[in-house]
Amino acid sequence: MADTASWKGQSGKSYTYGIFPLPTSFKAEPGNYIFAKIVSGAWRSVYIGQTEDLSERFDNHHAMPCIKRNLATHVHAHLNNNGKQARLDEETDLVRGHDPTCNK
Repeated sequence: MADTASWKGQSGKSYTYGIFPLPTSFKAEPGNYIFAKIVSGAWRSVYIGQTEDLSERFDNHHAMPCIKRNLATHVHAHLNNNGKQARLDEETDLVRGHDPTCNK
């Protein structure tokens, strides 16, 4: 089982994510994800997103050049089977709470 990290959104809600070193692969399931690195002993988000299929999202990701430039070392992910709107709401909450460089 992967280690976990808790990420707090702008709303104050916390979300628990599994931590996976890059590169990694996932099953074809819907979920949210965070490309991240450790800065001064704490996780810092580089890019936050959501997808219907975690298995296909990363190799050709539109933000991958930025993610690599910003030296992300891990992807944090969790399954989210509550529908696209729930994934988008979580993504928005976390982006607003963390302002990741590659989401601009």
